[in-house]
Amino acid sequence: MARFDTERIHHDLGLKGSGRGPLPPMLQQYVDMRDSVAENLPGSILLFQCGDFYETFGEDAERASRLLGLTLTHKTSKDFSTPMAGIPVRAAETHIERLLNLGVRVAVADQMEEPGAGLVDRKVTQLYTPGTVTDEKLIGQDENYLAAVATGEGYALALLDLSTGEFRCASFGTRTALYDELGRHRAREVLLAPELEGNAALLADFQARFPVMLSHASFDAQDAVGALRDTLGDVPASLSTPALVRACGAVLLYARGTQQGRLDMVRRVTRYEPGAQMHLADQTLRALEVFQASSPQGMTLLQALGSTRTAGGRRRLRAWLRAPLLDAASIEARVNAVDTFVRTPDLRAGVRALLYRAHDLERLAARVAARRATPREVAALARTLELLPQATELLAVQDGLLGGVRARLTALPEALNLIRAALTDDPPLRATDGGLIRDGFHAELDALRAESLGHRAWIAALETEERARTGIGSLKVGFNNVIGYYLEVTATHLPRVPGDYRQIATLKDRARFTRPDLREREREIARAEGAAARLELEVFTELRDALAAHVDALTDAAGALAELDVVSTLADLAAERHWTRPETNADTRVELEQARHPVVEHALGDAFVPNDAHLDATRRVLVLTGPNMAGKSTYLRTVALCALLHQIGSFVPAQRARLPIFDSIHTRIGASDDLAGGRSTFMVEMSELATILHAATARSLIVLDEIGRGTSSLDGQAIAQAALEHLHATGAFTLFATHYFELTRLDGELTGLVNLHVAAEEEERGGLTFYHQVIPGAAAQSYGVEVARLAGLPASVTARASGLLAALNATGDTDSLRRDLVTLDLTQLTPMDALKLLHAWQRRARGDEAPVNS
Repeated sequence: MARFDTERIHHDLGLKGSGRGPLPPMLQQYVDMRDSVAENLPGSILLFQCGDFYETFGEDAERASRLLGLTLTHKTSKDFSTPMAGIPVRAAETHIERLLNLGVRVAVADQMEEPGAGLVDRKVTQLYTPGTVTDEKLIGQDENYLAAVATGEGYALALLDLSTGEFRCASFGTRTALYDELGRHRAREVLLAPELEGNAALLADFQARFPVMLSHASFDAQDAVGALRDTLGDVPASLSTPALVRACGAVLLYARGTQQGRLDMVRRVTRYEPGAQMHLADQTLRALEVFQASSPQGMTLLQALGSTRTAGGRRRLRAWLRAPLLDAASIEARVNAVDTFVRTPDLRAGVRALLYRAHDLERLAARVAARRATPREVAALARTLELLPQATELLAVQDGLLGGVRARLTALPEALNLIRAALTDDPPLRATDGGLIRDGFHAELDALRAESLGHRAWIAALETEERARTGIGSLKVGFNNVIGYYLEVTATHLPRVPGDYRQIATLKDRARFTRPDLREREREIARAEGAAARLELEVFTELRDALAAHVDALTDAAGALAELDVVSTLADLAAERHWTRPETNADTRVELEQARHPVVEHALGDAFVPNDAHLDATRRVLVLTGPNMAGKSTYLRTVALCALLHQIGSFVPAQRARLPIFDSIHTRIGASDDLAGGRSTFMVEMSELATILHAATARSLIVLDEIGRGTSSLDGQAIAQAALEHLHATGAFTLFATHYFELTRLDGELTGLVNLHVAAEEEERGGLTFYHQVIPGAAAQSYGVEVARLAGLPASVTARASGLLAALNATGDTDSLRRDLVTLDLTQLTPMDALKLLHAWQRRARGDEAPVNS
């Protein structure tokens, strides 16, 4: 939104007279803040505190009313009237969250003093954008990434999560690789360099793929260097390209603007190599439902893996699933840790119970670093630090990964002792509420509290003394926020009121009085308590500053707790569901016995039908046929998910598992239109298939389901066969489910291609039985009409379909016979061969056997 100019403001406010006179002071203050915010945060809405409400005026009021469903009123006096809409301060978080979800940035201006006779001092205290929010109530427990993209030699991506201080970057050679990485991290806000933002076609493509907020930031190289030096002390050597420097600098500059200060929670930047982890395209994560279910009622793999005990553990598990390992030793280290917990249930139970009491140490460390931790967050930090010695004791005899975890769980007694000495056991929510510093910690604070208590004790004794002095047994000493302390006397005793009482209020049946000494005591209480509150805030600020010196150790311990949480969660799952420890193959061999789909098994329990899967040099391509609903897609996903789980270091759902290390998993499962991009289901399918065929290597696992469905059967079959032949040539392990039965004949032409089918049986009375068992050979038929009958199509429709199918099959036999005759070499045909061939054709015509090749 364009900033308010004077003419627009006066027009919007509807001022009388010339329309160019001065605005009322409060409205002028609002306009000045609104203009200042608009320069740094275009399109934002300013929430302006007026007592118990955040108010908006003019155009902001109209937008807020429309977006949030607020009642639009008007602020009116004899000289002006302007649209106004407000929300209660206590409900601000809910409304801010709604605005962020609608793609609207929000600025909050708070009152910095109690209202008095003049204009109240206000200050913009918070700037909210989707990618820079740090409040857990607004972002939940998952990561919240702000991303920046720049170009140079390829593409550079910077990712920043201000809630934890995580700051990472990487370079990519292609736009497809960049898009895959952005898709995996689900950034909520993206900054694009001018060379990208100015390319209309690229920008449209980007917005179609990533419907997130696009924001503006400086990608100037000199500005970027300055931001890196201000935040990290220098430009890290790992940022070896200008594009990386620009992307990292842009994300820091933008974040610093929204945080209104230094980014103390950002301690380092980590450059990672995408090629050092398994490649998982965004479409693969979606097809395997790793983080997002295909239906609202569905379950994701992340959910099926069980509940981590800490928020940091949940984020770490997501990170492992996003980036499975390629290094055998690292995989083995994780599997060993999981195995240790599986074999020692008492140790596992002790660790799980301890983690249940831990707070989000990673975010607490970031809050401490930024000097924004509240008293209750500091108390939560202390409770978590108290668990570290217990954790190291539980892991005392462990080595390997768990030994490394133990070493990183530094006890940090100095930080813990400081918090326990300074902070009360149950501190208030805000540092300004008072009562957060423990008695005995600060001598001057103790003296001020003692002084206040002395004055309060005098007031507490006053009621008894005055009853005795005046003889008025019903006399009371009271207090309210309007008149302060008072002496209250009922109407019947007013004649006995002493002369040193001064009346300050009259009620229906009583009156209230004060005395000079009571007023003086009240002033002394206010002075002592005000000074104590200010001093408490200073002491708490010093406490936070002292804790900031331990941030690096806190962050390291937070990472160790998260890792401990993940491996113990995976062990819980393995023990409960009888998963097996996988063996990592040095060769390219997949051996899964009685494998199960981890999510479907979670829903079906013992009713799930497990299956074997074997792939090796002689079985590199599995062609799977069978009717719809028989379980083909489940089988494909089972193999892919077992491979993924193996490479994050987990046990897998099988009786036995031997698996190689795949460099990538590529999937094409399911169908969807891209209506916004103007692409049909078939076009989307072909685009995704093209990406897979270009990326496939001999170390890839390829999972394809029903390729070629969106066009004519002949076109679809041709494309499916060509794709299958291409994958066979690459040597990739391929699972290929299809309804094109003609493809099953390739087992005689392509070495290493094996036919499998999902068992099903047509019942005598009609209907179909699914066994969900994958067995050798090609399926005899697809049972499409029977499946349609099960789905509830009218009997007249399925009967007509059966008749049409018989006619189409007859036509197909005729076509097959014609092809046989055309290709027949009569010069090489002996009389006996001719007789055998004629006999075979006769049997086919009678339906005695399937077609045979001549």
